[in-house]
Amino acid sequence: MPTPILMPALSPTMETGKLAKWLVKEGDVVTSGDLLCEIETDKATMEVEAVDEGTIGKILIADGTEDVPVNQAIALLLEEGEDAGALEGFDAGASAPVASAAPMETAEVKEPAPVAQAVAQAIGSPTGQGKRVFASPLARRIAGQNNIEIGVVTGSGPHGRIVKRDIEKALVEGVPQAASTGASAASSSIAAAMSDDAIMKMYEPGSYELEPHDSMRKIIAERLTQSKQTVPHFYLSVDCQLDSLLSARSKLNASAPKDGEGKPLWKISVNDFVIKAMAMALKKVPDANASWSEAGMLKHKSCDVGVAVAIPGGLITPVVRDAHSKGLAQISMDMKDFAKRARNRKLMPHEYQGGSTAVSNLGMFGIKNFSAVINPPHATILAVGGGEKRPIVVGDSVVVKTMMSVTLSTDHRAVDGALGAQLLGAFKECIEEPAMMLV
Repeated sequence: MPTPILMPALSPTMETGKLAKWLVKEGDVVTSGDLLCEIETDKATMEVEAVDEGTIGKILIADGTEDVPVNQAIALLLEEGEDAGALEGFDAGASAPVASAAPMETAEVKEPAPVAQAVAQAIGSPTGQGKRVFASPLARRIAGQNNIEIGVVTGSGPHGRIVKRDIEKALVEGVPQAASTGASAASSSIAAAMSDDAIMKMYEPGSYELEPHDSMRKIIAERLTQSKQTVPHFYLSVDCQLDSLLSARSKLNASAPKDGEGKPLWKISVNDFVIKAMAMALKKVPDANASWSEAGMLKHKSCDVGVAVAIPGGLITPVVRDAHSKGLAQISMDMKDFAKRARNRKLMPHEYQGGSTAVSNLGMFGIKNFSAVINPPHATILAVGGGEKRPIVVGDSVVVKTMMSVTLSTDHRAVDGALGAQLLGAFKECIEEPAMMLV
């Protein structure tokens, strides 16, 4: 009997992926470890290899197909002795799922602890009742616009996935509507009023070009909207003096060892100091090193700092693990590697998932200050502006110093105003006295 090759889950939270490119064709003989295809998620493109051996009998999903659900059959593998006749009448969806493809590299996934499991259920549950609902983005959007409780809709797509036709059927037959009061009701009304058709009718035909969203942009929009709607943001700002830091940076870069071509092995940036200082601040204020969940507060044991990196079509946040215990040179080399692989979409899921907090630096674009949106499950994110010379009062005199404005966004459920102020104070202390980051 043919063996279905299924769309693999490249991360614990992945629901769909884009089948970017097949690396084999029908009739090819494959063995365990052979590369089958490239799968593109919102953050990375990964090569998938065969787990079983056999002959590619039929490719079910074409190159470039987006939103392919995890565990949907993407091809059929013929076993030894089988020919194309075995494919006649074979229903891949009715057969028992078989893991016939795997990411070329995978991070170790441990059995979730009770609290972590509850968090995962809450994140994956649009109904908030612990049951994960699988639905296409279009189905979710139509359900939201019409105030449909998507969790009670029966899915007719692959493996019970809810698709557009299921929501349209629910609109005709009627299903319980989602509770919507106050702000949520207003959001639903606005969403319904500003449908795609309504938006397009506001502009003259031919005055614009419609560029479809790629998977990255859709996921970014969905997650940041969810963050602003569900996370109570609270903002704290402070100015930091950079003169001592810039002096230390110059000395450290001047002392960097050279490679065989005479080039320095590292070049520490102000952002590397910011990453280190944020990690040290979390170490000094451990109560702020936390994530909110309905099951309880997750108190993190390590200080892992995510760093927003702009890439074509969006951004990604690779995580510098244990940044509090790493030297500035190592952080600099880690970030250089992350940025290069991020732009090529070659980061592994474990390299951009998790973390304790995040840093978003727009100073290189001339931005003085801004407020960043929290990236759940983080409880904080630091928005960093550019350094500039400003006149400030020191004692009774006005002097010129290099200043940098930063704004801390906090999830007020986990990090309230006083705790956030302590964290920001510890950060400022590290930035203004960089020697403190060496102890």
